[in-house]
Amino acid sequence: MEDLNITQNLNKRALFLFPLLELEHCFVFLTFGLGLKHQLFLSLQSVCFENRTYIIISPGSQKPQLVTGGESFNRFLQDHCPVVTETYYPTVWCWESRGQTLLRPFITSKPPVQYRNELIKTADGGQISLDWFDNCNSKCYRDATTRPTILLLPGLTGTSKESYILHMIHLSEELGYRCVVFNNRGVAGENLLTPRTYCCANTEDLETVIHHVHSLYPSAPFLAAGVSMGGMLLLNYLGKIGPKTPLKAAATFSVGWNTFACSESLEKPLNWLLFNYYLTTCLQSSVNKHRHMFVKQIDMDHVMKAKSIREFDKRFTSVMFGYRTIDDYYTDASPNRRLKSVGIPVLCLNSVDDVFSPSHAIPIETAKQNPNVALVLTSYGGHIGFLEGIWPRQSTYMDRVFKQFVQAMVEHGHELSSM
Repeated sequence: MEDLNITQNLNKRALFLFPLLELEHCFVFLTFGLGLKHQLFLSLQSVCFENRTYIIISPGSQKPQLVTGGESFNRFLQDHCPVVTETYYPTVWCWESRGQTLLRPFITSKPPVQYRNELIKTADGGQISLDWFDNCNSKCYRDATTRPTILLLPGLTGTSKESYILHMIHLSEELGYRCVVFNNRGVAGENLLTPRTYCCANTEDLETVIHHVHSLYPSAPFLAAGVSMGGMLLLNYLGKIGPKTPLKAAATFSVGWNTFACSESLEKPLNWLLFNYYLTTCLQSSVNKHRHMFVKQIDMDHVMKAKSIREFDKRFTSVMFGYRTIDDYYTDASPNRRLKSVGIPVLCLNSVDDVFSPSHAIPIETAKQNPNVALVLTSYGGHIGFLEGIWPRQSTYMDRVFKQFVQAMVEHGHELSSM
């Protein structure tokens, strides 16, 4: 085989080198938990360097699949958001779905962000905590009344402190934008004033937040980005309201499209052990802080014995929001049902190896029927992972998609209407 420059190859393709004698152990490690289908996509090459033979092992990286419902949106993204057509090379020592998902919170940095907190009232007497990053030092948009505003929606038990939220704010700061983080009721340290929390099917709190933010800055371009459950909530809102929203565009990341399929996947033994049980305890902890608010309507002792997200939703969430059964709630919570009604440009990034959102449940055919929707599907990335580079401390592929898309919509969004 032709001589290879190992250093250049590592930098360009983010591959890993192993001495030949160690190959067996490394191969077992890298393919742990993978099926044959995924193992077949491994790329193996041999190379000689300093009298030693090395094996280069890497996942078969591919360009993302870009699915759009119209040629105009497709062309717009290729022109102004080219990252969605670039090959994504996952971190070589952490490219399997579960590894990406588990390690991302520990590996990625947490950029410092100084928030301004605001508590707003809701129609039922409750309150919502908003964390603002005003970006008063913006050089591109000195006028606060027209400074682009990005509404950020964290995941299931997430808040404004999540690393992926902090990175989005850091990138928005570079662009000169303002950000506001919508913390779901009761999770960000504020008091719960009414016996109600949140779920991704009920969009009333999100509607309140969007109306409030838009009323403060009606002349500013207004966009939103939701991660995991935050993305599900955002899509359900957009599907309900159609084009009658002050939002100019939206982006979602690692959304669970079909709640039944998500639950089934997370209840598989390994996924339950690694993710489901832990998230269930997080949900229990978040509601137990406000236990006194729920005791009249919900059996909290029964809730605290739940061993899975589905059991928690059956005993707590579905009861709180008045659903007759857990199936009724999960049907209403699934954003794939409303995708066809989305009326503004929306980009949705998912990895097909995400155990939280099985690939078979991604609504590809529905997306093809809506000219406002674009799906970007990567082969790897896990759930809110998308790590890349040898040591992925800084921005991820997800971060790059976010930055390019919001900038494209703010600066060139008007082109879509003329295409």
